[in-house]
Amino acid sequence: MSMRSVWYDKVDTACPLPEYPRPQLVRENWLNLNGKFDYAILPAAQNRVEKFDGEILVPFALESLLSGVEKPLSPNDRLWYRKQFSVPDSMRGKNILLHFGAVDWQCEVFINRKSVGTHTGGYCAFTFDITEYLTDGINELMVCVYDPTESGWQQRGKQVNDTHGFWYTATSGIWQTVWLEAVEEIYVTKLRFIPNIDKEFIQVKTELNQEANVEIDAVVSLKNKTVFSGTIDKDTAIALPNTALWSPEEPNLYDISLEIRVNGVITDTVTSYFGMRKFHVDKDSRGITRLFLNNKPYFQKGLLDQGYWPDGGMTPPTDEAMIFDIAEMKRLGFNMLRKHIKIEPLRWYYHCDRLGMIVWQDMMSGGKYIGDFYAGVLPNIGILRIKDNKYKVFSRTEKSWRDDFERELSEMIDLLYNTVSLYCWVPFNEAWGQFDALRICACVRSMDNTRVIDHASGWYDQGGGDVQSMHKYILPIRMRKLDHRAFVITEFGGYSQKENGHMWNPKKAFGYLMFKDKTALTSAYEKLMKKQVIPLVQKGLSGTIYTQVSDVENEVNGIYTYDRAVLKFDENTVIALNKQLIL
Repeated sequence: MSMRSVWYDKVDTACPLPEYPRPQLVRENWLNLNGKFDYAILPAAQNRVEKFDGEILVPFALESLLSGVEKPLSPNDRLWYRKQFSVPDSMRGKNILLHFGAVDWQCEVFINRKSVGTHTGGYCAFTFDITEYLTDGINELMVCVYDPTESGWQQRGKQVNDTHGFWYTATSGIWQTVWLEAVEEIYVTKLRFIPNIDKEFIQVKTELNQEANVEIDAVVSLKNKTVFSGTIDKDTAIALPNTALWSPEEPNLYDISLEIRVNGVITDTVTSYFGMRKFHVDKDSRGITRLFLNNKPYFQKGLLDQGYWPDGGMTPPTDEAMIFDIAEMKRLGFNMLRKHIKIEPLRWYYHCDRLGMIVWQDMMSGGKYIGDFYAGVLPNIGILRIKDNKYKVFSRTEKSWRDDFERELSEMIDLLYNTVSLYCWVPFNEAWGQFDALRICACVRSMDNTRVIDHASGWYDQGGGDVQSMHKYILPIRMRKLDHRAFVITEFGGYSQKENGHMWNPKKAFGYLMFKDKTALTSAYEKLMKKQVIPLVQKGLSGTIYTQVSDVENEVNGIYTYDRAVLKFDENTVIALNKQLIL
């Protein structure tokens, strides 16, 4: 469907999404390659491109309106990209890194017809050093992509080739920024920030591309005032007396710059930022387990956030569009977004950090969805309980499939580790592809013990993690018997309304409970919150996640329409109700 967001006409077709794509590891010498590429869709057996089909606008996926193509990719075909580029004078004589924000799903990358590497996984960033493959003149970048969508077992979220209900249009190929970066022989590959607000220090871990004896000069500042300047090791604790804490109400961020020296010569300079905060669960003064922020109980009022756009698919049309969703939900009184079964471009997390919006991060689902009644209704009413080591039931029969999930889960945690606002990891959602959730929870904890874990969101609770998670649509919301975990309604509501002129497909509009207009929708939402949700807060409810930020394709259950043009609820009512969601 050719529906456009309100930012469609603001997309710079010469270079869409031109902003620096990695805000927590910034260098000055870089080149954005977004823009028009040649493309071709060829049979899988054909490994040479004789002729291209036309142009595609990167980084928008093949199926999206903004790509200029709007075609599906068959599992029997391959998608080829080509772009010619020159290395700027400022980069000559240096090592050149080629970065991809994300390519869905499996790809091989060529420079000047020579393979430089492959990557599997549709959501995480990856990099190749292409220095040895470059020439002094015009260079050619080619990318070959394979994406079986729902015919495969891979992690793909809600992507399907035939959109219906809460299943969305597939994303094939390049869907995040492609860019070059110039570095010296020795450079920083990774920074890791581990805040400790109790002892008032930040642990800074610096990883380099090779082992070397280096000096690292660091400068830390807060609101342009230097709070530390000195030489540090590759693993150093920097004291921050009178720490300025990060919270949605006061999203304080520290800036940090690092200068790498080898034998007195500067080989790399990077800038970044971090926040000082503490996320955990604990008991409040009444002995009820709650979500805590900075050592205090903190009620989280959130929204399910699918991160889809009518013109860009999984790719936001502009940086401004990303900011809108976050800032507008905060204006309405929400303080948390649950990023649902996808990873956003890193700039989205940066905007959550700086604007003050807590993030719950889902892992992408894979395998086969096992159904609503069998897996959703029966567990919720206490009739059905299944151990998740029954791999066949959960469509995780092959060990290689489970191994791939764990590999990509590890990549996601590594990619997003420094996100200041990221409060909770959600490895599994609604039993979809779930397996060994207790073991996976322990693995996540071993990779990151600074965050909360919702080990099995919604269905087939295995009794682990930090969150007792309820999904409840249509049926009345009732208090759960509390246990050692914080009780959170991690999905609910989904109240729907068809907004004429702002629907993806009026004939297929879908929702759990449909209301005729804004007044009826708002009234029903107010009744739900006042009668069923708000009374549970003092009984032990620690957070809520309403479905959802916006309509998505056929789903018309958003706070906003899919194009972000119409706020479907009365804003004053939403703001007033959020003010009542407090401990």
